[in-house]
Amino acid sequence: MGNSFTEKVLNVVSKIPKGKTMTYAQVANLAGSKRASRAVGSIMKKNYRLDIPCHRVICSDGSLGEYNRGGQSKKKDLLLKEGVKFD
Repeated sequence: MGNSFTEKVLNVVSKIPKGKTMTYAQVANLAGSKRASRAVGSIMKKNYRLDIPCHRVICSDGSLGEYNRGGQSKKKDLLLKEGVKFD
């Protein structure tokens, strides 16, 4: 992947292991722009690549955030199937 912020974000997200999550802020920080969590959300909203597990990116407060492939209930179902625990 290249050097644009979008490509860096997709690269970070592609490496989130099954059963784990990262926040939008954590992804932004690892992609090189610690204050760009909203931009990460916008990138995830536009992502339809199946090799990018965007369902593993959540809000800093622990809420799920949006999911462009079926909404929050689908996002939660995918995370539960991967072993992510919720309170």
